[in-house]
Amino acid sequence: MASPPTTTTTQTLTITPLPPRKPFVPSLRTPSNRKTIYDRNLNRTKTAETSLASFAYLFNTLISYHHALSPSVAELESRLNRAGYPIGLKLLDLLLYRQPPRSASRPTRLLDLLQFIHTTLWRALFNRSADALEQSTSKKEEYMIVDNEPVVNTYISIPKEMSQLNCAAFVAGVVEGVCDAAGFETEGVSAHWAGEGDEMWPGKTIFLLRFKESVLAREEAFKNAG
Repeated sequence: MASPPTTTTTQTLTITPLPPRKPFVPSLRTPSNRKTIYDRNLNRTKTAETSLASFAYLFNTLISYHHALSPSVAELESRLNRAGYPIGLKLLDLLLYRQPPRSASRPTRLLDLLQFIHTTLWRALFNRSADALEQSTSKKEEYMIVDNEPVVNTYISIPKEMSQLNCAAFVAGVVEGVCDAAGFETEGVSAHWAGEGDEMWPGKTIFLLRFKESVLAREEAFKNAG
């Protein structure tokens, strides 16, 4: 008995060509004068001030972002510190560039650096000098910069369960970045509340700078060299 003939079915594969790639359109919007932020003069001071409302909005957004990723107050402060650190690294050169050529000099001594932070840095950030600069009486490697009313804490509402949070940890990160950029390595810079019981300055904050032993040894060598 003969077997029935087999039928072979051939399928045709249809290939659809890819659409042509769209031309690249940069996301950076260019104003009508065709100049971007990179064309602006770095040597600007008064004309470059940011409104307090804009700063408060952006800073609150920054805190909300890191708060959502932080399981504890300590982690949130650490994140804020790390967010401010790269700003300090770049800010030192910018501030030195903006100084008059005859008086511009990079700090080479510890006291010069502390005065630079207390005065020049604070004026650039907050339009005023810090309120005090002190050295610890018990630890020679520790210095304190006092701000009676940090603007970064002015418009922040902190819940009771996070009462230890000090958002000035962001500024502490900026200070730490400036110290490292200047060649004065630290063990860390932290922000601490100091206004408890102070009716005039309830938001008083101390920025504690802890320098490494190598920095103190270099200072001692400078003194011995005269």
